[in-house]
Amino acid sequence: QVQLVESGGGLVQPGGSLRLSCAASGIISSPNTMGWYRHAPGKERELVATSTSGGSTNYRDSVKGRFTIFRDNAKNTVYLQMNDLKPEDTGVYYCNFGYWALTGRRDYWGQGTQVTVSS
Repeated sequence: QVQLVESGGGLVQPGGSLRLSCAASGIISSPNTMGWYRHAPGKERELVATSTSGGSTNYRDSVKGRFTIFRDNAKNTVYLQMNDLKPEDTGVYYCNFGYWALTGRRDYWGQGTQVTVSS
């Protein structure tokens, strides 16, 4: 089992910045992927950014150049630095921890943290 605890959401004006963090605890398997997904009202949940334990990163096109995902493997923590935030970035952001077990894919999710970008 893996537990994920998120922090860092809030209300910010357009153009502002926020940093999300997600700490994983429990049985941490490696290799693994940690990442962020978001769910906006009326939309499906979408991938924002992911980071593998090997150092690879992936971003959705709309956040490239504005968001940076990075992790501290020693602390099993992943961060999402969000700059130049736009109203369309508003949503509930969920942390994800995933890995491939012998029996298949395992995914764990955080409780979600609200990000609201509004003037």
